[in-house]
Amino acid sequence: MKIAVVGCGALGSFYGAKLCRAGHEVHFLLRSDFEAVRRHGVWIESAEESFHVQPLCARAPLEIGPADLALIALKTTANHALPHLLPPLIGPQTAVLTLQNGLGNEAAIAAIAVPEKTMGGVCFVCLNRTAPGRVKHIAHGNVVIGEYKRASQARTHHFTQVMTGAGVACKVTENLEQARWEKLVWNIPFNGLGVAGAAGLDAVLQGRMPPGAKRQGCLTTDLLLSHPGWERLVRELMMETIAAARAQNLDVPEAAADRQIARTRLMGAYKASTLIDFENGRELELEGLFLEPLRRARQAGVPCPRLAALCGVLAQLAGKA
Repeated sequence: MKIAVVGCGALGSFYGAKLCRAGHEVHFLLRSDFEAVRRHGVWIESAEESFHVQPLCARAPLEIGPADLALIALKTTANHALPHLLPPLIGPQTAVLTLQNGLGNEAAIAAIAVPEKTMGGVCFVCLNRTAPGRVKHIAHGNVVIGEYKRASQARTHHFTQVMTGAGVACKVTENLEQARWEKLVWNIPFNGLGVAGAAGLDAVLQGRMPPGAKRQGCLTTDLLLSHPGWERLVRELMMETIAAARAQNLDVPEAAADRQIARTRLMGAYKASTLIDFENGRELELEGLFLEPLRRARQAGVPCPRLAALCGVLAQLAGKA
């Protein structure tokens, strides 16, 4: 298969490297990392297996041309670039698979690539980009793939087999929206509170930073789960997220909270992606990960006071309040 990877940070590089190693024609669309990856390839460091691949590299989508599969792993804060990046990669048989976090990404892609070409993938994986072309895999790695607003197709199962053949645990979902909310059960507390730790527990409980408050340190997953107050807040946010999903007739079980916490304890001192963005002064993915879920929860009649308070603090920390 000819595969174009758009967004070659930790996530895109990890799955792109796996597909490249499996023998597919994988093109990385790169900006700042172009020279490093062109010269030295991509290195994946993992306790499971470490390996090196040399993908094809391009600076512009026109250099790649139409692909069988366009794999989107951009930060959602860069979605404004999709109308420029996607069209040169799309031919009559192209499928576009977004691995991005949060809600609303498939709709943004469908507006460019038409709904019938649009798919979504939900990734449960712990990764960090340690240097240009270098990714550290910490834990997990499975992907759930589904179609945008329709049942699975023959291609859904085909791409699942392609991922499985590349060494990625992958399965099909018949309800992509449900899978997205199941991932939000993890993303909202650990990405959100990891950053909000800079405001302190009291600020997050109140939904605002007091004037003149000093910023504290951000919180890795182990710190969130080792402090009684933060762990209680993790669970409360999880239960609000589950309640919001269930109010939309999505079958996310309450047991998902315990399951996600048990998974997270295996990660050690993991920095979620939003925390890394915050520490590096990058724009935060507030819309799809926090604000849109809150809007949908309220539309479904679920008030979610903890999520609302978290959104308020994150907006302040991001300078958007």
